Amino acid sequence: MTEATSARSELVIGLAQLSALAGDLDANLARHLAVVEAAARQGVSLLVFPELSLTGYEPDLAAVLAVSPRSERLAPLRAAARRYGMHVVAGVPLNGETRPRVGVVIVGPEGDEPMTYAKRYLHPGEEAAFEVGETQVVCELGGERVAFAICADTNAPAHAAECASLGATVYLAGALITAGGYDADTRRLAEIAERYAMLVGMANHNGTSGGMAAIGCSGFWTAAGPLSTADGGDALVIATRQGDGWRGQVVGLDLASAKGR
Repeated sequence: MTEATSARSELVIGLAQLSALAGDLDANLARHLAVVEAAARQGVSLLVFPELSLTGYEPDLAAVLAVSPRSERLAPLRAAARRYGMHVVAGVPLNGETRPRVGVVIVGPEGDEPMTYAKRYLHPGEEAAFEVGETQVVCELGGERVAFAICADTNAPAHAAECASLGATVYLAGALITAGGYDADTRRLAEIAERYAMLVGMANHNGTSGGMAAIGCSGFWTAAGPLSTADGGDALVIATRQGDGWRGQVVGLDLASAKGR
């Protein structure tokens, strides 16, 4: 990921809220492409999807579903990033050493080698299906240093602390959060925003995945408190930097015509 804009010009970050079809990468990819197109109409330059958004959260299927970031199956996503001049962060199981990793593929408008990030703090029980990621990713974009997280990463204080020590000013997570965990998880996100003076964003599923009913309610937080939060529908949650401040917005999505709905 390279510096895409001048240091303090407008920067638009989007969080994609949608559901995933279990194990159906191609159908989910079609829905991702529809969201990318909608985000482009809103001027989004960095778009983050929920945890394992391209396959659904399916630990029992992860070994079969895992891909390389250079997989031809992801070529349409790379092409869309180039077409719309956007960085896209999509959740997918990545090939690991002995087991897959809960990962994201980060594709950009320059057509460079895709970057990846893999979850470094697993939920209890996930180690049976997944390997732990080893390296933190912090990228430069539009005068910000953007760090990535995946779900349980955000509950490990050491994760956000490391990102802050690397100079991160924006902290973005893809997640699968249910109603039962939402209050505690979002309190932690708000604490990260306040403690480290970061813009914090969380993109959540809004349907059942891996037997868990995600609540949606994706959102952004700043040191001052909540910036913008969706309800349970398909949506884009947007944070726009104007000057030295952030403005929030929620835009509903109509994915009924996207293949795989």
